Amino acid sequence: MEAVLEQVEQLPALLAVSRSALVRDWDSLTLDRALEWARYFQHLHDRFRTRPRLREALGRRLRRGQRSPLLGFPNLGRCPQLLGLALLENRALPPAACRRLIHSLLCPGGAEPGPEPRSLALLARRKAASRLLALPRPPEGLEPQVQAEAQLLLSRLREEGQEAQPAGEAAGSLRWLSGVLEQLPQRRAFGVVAAALLLRQESGAEQAGGGERVGNSLNGNQVSATEEDLAGPLLAWLLENMERFSAFCLFLPGSLLASLAGHYSQLNRPYLDLLTGWGSGLLYDPLQGRWVKRCLDKAVLSWEELRERFSCLCQGSDLVKAQTQAALKLLKAQGGDFNVRGLSVWTDLLMELEEYLRKEAER
Repeated sequence: MEAVLEQVEQLPALLAVSRSALVRDWDSLTLDRALEWARYFQHLHDRFRTRPRLREALGRRLRRGQRSPLLGFPNLGRCPQLLGLALLENRALPPAACRRLIHSLLCPGGAEPGPEPRSLALLARRKAASRLLALPRPPEGLEPQVQAEAQLLLSRLREEGQEAQPAGEAAGSLRWLSGVLEQLPQRRAFGVVAAALLLRQESGAEQAGGGERVGNSLNGNQVSATEEDLAGPLLAWLLENMERFSAFCLFLPGSLLASLAGHYSQLNRPYLDLLTGWGSGLLYDPLQGRWVKRCLDKAVLSWEELRERFSCLCQGSDLVKAQTQAALKLLKAQGGDFNVRGLSVWTDLLMELEEYLRKEAER
């Protein structure tokens, strides 16, 4: 078993080399040997996947000395895909080896067992789809490529959840997700996570099988447990670091955040707390007759931006609307419960929003 562990420990090095300029010296035989090692690692995964103690031992050896993102036992089952993807994106791969790789993608050489084949051909199709296809009904402010990446992220989260043991599923998925997202520029990572959360909700609604929609959500708790589990790591990644969540909320438009708050109750309270903190950075200027930033280097949102964010929440689901109005009324009461403008930012916000909602109801 020690010999197997030593062999598994070489997987990170193999993947690192496949992404480096060292592949410029590879010929077709070298490529074949690399693919054979990848298939061997996949074989180990299939052999030990039902043996928890060996799974844990292999996972520990894989993580030894690695930098983020960490490889784990489930990655053994995807070694051909991981290696193929790295080589497909490496322009240093010589033409002969590249032709050999493409041939292996198109002609894997025999049918693979199981209802869901994990061939390199499947990898090629997914890669092409992520580059060329735009998903229908793009969420506001999110590009089609970000949507495609979000859909691939959800697919991988499903695979991670299926591979992980129940006891370590949540922690393992979050660890893997954190490693992936940390490799992206922050704004791109935020866009992918937002799109994934919206697509997960739509996917869960479709799997519910014909429930009646109200706005962007379904009546009742009809979303499948599998789809519901996908949101857990995404929400945990956002909420485990409040600086990250604050940057996420600043990056996304208010309408999209209101939609997310309507779908995921875990986001509503932290988002309202953020808005409360940002509103506290405003000061009423009697000369200008409006609310201005108390300290330019600390205040985050202007009065207009804050009003727009609260307005979007009040146009969301009935639950979000009620929670938002209740929060504003509580803040108004804590500030003296004045009904005169210019004394409390929360009084002014509540009065403007109630006037806006009254006009909307009269239309």
